[in-house]
Amino acid sequence: MSERQPAVLNVFPLTASTPAKGRPAGWLAIAASGLLLTSVAQAEIVHQGLETEHFPVSIERVASGFEHPWAVAFLPDGRYLVSERNGQLNLVDPNSGESRVLEGMPEVNHHGQGGLLDVVLHPAFGDGEHDWIYFTWSKPEGSQSRAALSRVKWQEDALGEVEHLFEQDRASAPGRHYGSRIAWLPDGTLLMSIGDRGNEPPRAQASDDHAGTTLRLTATGSAPEDNPFVDDDATLDEIYTQGNRNIQGMTVLSNGEAWATEHGPRTGDELNLLQPGNNYGWPEVSLGNDYATNEPIGVESKPGMEDPVHLFEGRFAPSGLAEVTSDAFGPWQGSLLAGGLASEQLLLLTLEEGQVRQQERILDGEVGRIRDVRQGPDDAIYLLSDGAQGSLYRLTPSPR
Repeated sequence: MSERQPAVLNVFPLTASTPAKGRPAGWLAIAASGLLLTSVAQAEIVHQGLETEHFPVSIERVASGFEHPWAVAFLPDGRYLVSERNGQLNLVDPNSGESRVLEGMPEVNHHGQGGLLDVVLHPAFGDGEHDWIYFTWSKPEGSQSRAALSRVKWQEDALGEVEHLFEQDRASAPGRHYGSRIAWLPDGTLLMSIGDRGNEPPRAQASDDHAGTTLRLTATGSAPEDNPFVDDDATLDEIYTQGNRNIQGMTVLSNGEAWATEHGPRTGDELNLLQPGNNYGWPEVSLGNDYATNEPIGVESKPGMEDPVHLFEGRFAPSGLAEVTSDAFGPWQGSLLAGGLASEQLLLLTLEEGQVRQQERILDGEVGRIRDVRQGPDDAIYLLSDGAQGSLYRLTPSPR
């Protein structure tokens, strides 16, 4: 067990009271759900009653003291898994207040942006047979590294043997632009993003290179037979989309659509609808500028390459993307919540017919750099802040 223990805050269920006359319509769903909203008993409420267009929200710190946390996943019994880039996977029990580092994870390349990254559960987790925890990580290879996907069986509050499922076709330096978000599709396959690795952007246009792509894999890490390029001898079978600079936010909506937020260079951060076989342009097409010269990179649009659905303002630096599925959030339901690192923002993006109809800034610096955004099973939204002392937060609607 690690000597450093994240501080964990006890929680207890809170039943919403009947809304007062004059509160917005969204609050009716919030109060009526009754399921909502586990609340923190002795936790620090860091912000209460922050106004949004539809209703105020509150933010509670659930756990703290994580070293650059990257992802949170929810076990069926109410506990959390929190990954840290240093390679530690933490088991957090909000009821008992206990937190411990799980033994058995592989040694990661913790250089730059590398480390232990995304963590998700198998869609059928809890049935015994499919109690798999999937994770992405930077696999060390001398002074270089590869983006990799592995899984480990959950066995009576401990980790079983790790199974390595996939690694990108070549190791490289420097230690950045791993991508590494995972999202499950309705057919039981998964998407995994891999960034362009930060040194040779044209790799994102190379059909024989996993860098700068999203991959579609089976639950055991192979390429499905109906992937878009399996009949193209010049293109790697695992590739699902190309021309992606560095996707660090990815989610599959209730309707099966896959959406991703992607780091541009200097500005040029994008929201994209991922569709099989599409090329999203990087670095031939970009709406961002070179870091050194501030000159545009590539052209703004090109035939055969997809324009972004939405361009974020300024240096948003996206990481973490979730669909709001809870009735508790009323008018937010079906919208996307996108987290930002450098911007420290949480944006609500309302979708309509494949376009962003409306954008609202929900948070702007209140929790710092936002690394992960998840819809929780308790109807709340969970956020992870990135930092040497990162925290897990719960966002819930609150009465006026």
